[in-house]
Amino acid sequence: MEALIARSGIELSAGFYTPAQAQAVTRHVFGVDTQLVADQTYFLIERDGEALACGGWSKRSTLFGADRAKTGPDPLLDPACEPARIRAFFVSPDAARQGLGRRLLRHCTEQAAAGGFRALELAATMPGVPLYEAEGFAVVERIELALPGGVHVPLARMRKEIAA
Repeated sequence: MEALIARSGIELSAGFYTPAQAQAVTRHVFGVDTQLVADQTYFLIERDGEALACGGWSKRSTLFGADRAKTGPDPLLDPACEPARIRAFFVSPDAARQGLGRRLLRHCTEQAAAGGFRALELAATMPGVPLYEAEGFAVVERIELALPGGVHVPLARMRKEIAA
């Protein structure tokens, strides 16, 4: 999954981020969050043993970032009043624009709703914004992430109401 995430982060950022921004966000932010795997809320689409897409949802408070970005416990959210998180969506550049991200997103939405959540929230990279907007998410805040080397990467905090 780490190789898929790295390729996706670099190649699919073209036209949205500078090469320096794509490299920095991929190096310092992107990666597997093993808590999602342990919670069984992270999913992988494969074809012939090759990972094509991954993504998940979370019942925990972390909005984005891999294991290396965490600084402590990841508390559970209250589904009655807090949104579930959509996390770590990546598609292989070879499989981009084939509906895999959309399929994962719909599956995660169904799973979060089954868990009692009534809303979803995420931090989208600029390449992901069009997918999330097409699936009913709205930008609620613009974020600028300061990364090592003086690189600043724009993100969008997005939200969607769902039926529980």
